[in-house]
Amino acid sequence: MILFLLLPFLAIGYLAWHIWVMLPVQAWLKVLVIAVGVLSFVMLFLNFRRAFDSMPLWTARWAYEIGTSSLFVLLYLVMVFLVLDLGRLVRLVPKSILYHNGYTALGILVLMLGVFVYGNLHYHHKERVGIDLKSAKPLAKEYKIVMASDLHIGYHNPRKELARWVDMMNAEDPDFILIAGDIIDGSMRPVLEEQMAEEFRRLKAPVYACLGNHEFYAGVPEARQFYKDAGIHLLVDEAAVIDSSIVIIGSDDRTNMRRKPIKDLVKVQSSKLHVQSPFTIVLDHQPYNLDRTEAAGVDFQLSGHTHRGQVWPISWITDRIYECSWGSHQRGKTQFYVSSGIGIWGGKFRIGTQSEYVVATLRSNNI
Repeated sequence: MILFLLLPFLAIGYLAWHIWVMLPVQAWLKVLVIAVGVLSFVMLFLNFRRAFDSMPLWTARWAYEIGTSSLFVLLYLVMVFLVLDLGRLVRLVPKSILYHNGYTALGILVLMLGVFVYGNLHYHHKERVGIDLKSAKPLAKEYKIVMASDLHIGYHNPRKELARWVDMMNAEDPDFILIAGDIIDGSMRPVLEEQMAEEFRRLKAPVYACLGNHEFYAGVPEARQFYKDAGIHLLVDEAAVIDSSIVIIGSDDRTNMRRKPIKDLVKVQSSKLHVQSPFTIVLDHQPYNLDRTEAAGVDFQLSGHTHRGQVWPISWITDRIYECSWGSHQRGKTQFYVSSGIGIWGGKFRIGTQSEYVVATLRSNNI
């Protein structure tokens, strides 16, 4: 754990040394460039300390964007210099490329600008993912469901961004909407100041949601009140029934170590609601222990949380951590979908992943 916490600082030191020996400029300019980079990264930790909440809103937005974006810039700069250093070791890259070379510095700058401009544009494109859900159980009709996760509304996803997402969901004209947690990013301050609950109330279909880990960072009581004001049916180890044929169960986030096991939730809620052979949908923010969901006899589970790493090569890591880090998955008779999220945490970049919302058609095999 200590080594993991030290990694960013080791990376900063590694980059600072490379910048110092590469830039063919006076020492004070080198110090300035390194200082700007370090201060940008410091802003990331100010976010974790909630320091932005005491700033004017526009200042907090910029500080959040700069601080969280610096983490991704740091990652990609480290990768570039590692490739160059490995090239030197195998004598494919001459020493002159890395020492007092303005052309190399300019080339790296252009490369970084290109990568992150692309990543930002790709983030703002929201992919519409269509999936088909088949039920062996009788349903009242064929249903159209819009699904999303990880909106992360707050300093970096303001009301105008949320308004665009609401318009996209309304355009689908769904029967109901499911959101698998992390609606709120971390601070309630921008959410309340911009009165974002008003945007959710524009949604024409009923909305059902579960908690994510970020709601715990924001404060669960405050998040609950926001969902109530927004007209969202928040399900915390609770269930709702649609047309006496669909049961939607919202599992509390695993951040709460005392949350009820999914098997108990399904058993208790099914008996309490007196619904015979319903199509069971579970909202569980973090896609762990999929075997337990299957064993509980759930028909479909929607999750989020992973963002699929947001950028490559972190996507490789999430693909190995989770049984399913993104997309459709089948376990026995249970269908899963893990969304990479319509929003994002931190810097607005998608490289090798996508921002998305899901439009599902649920139909019975008998229809």
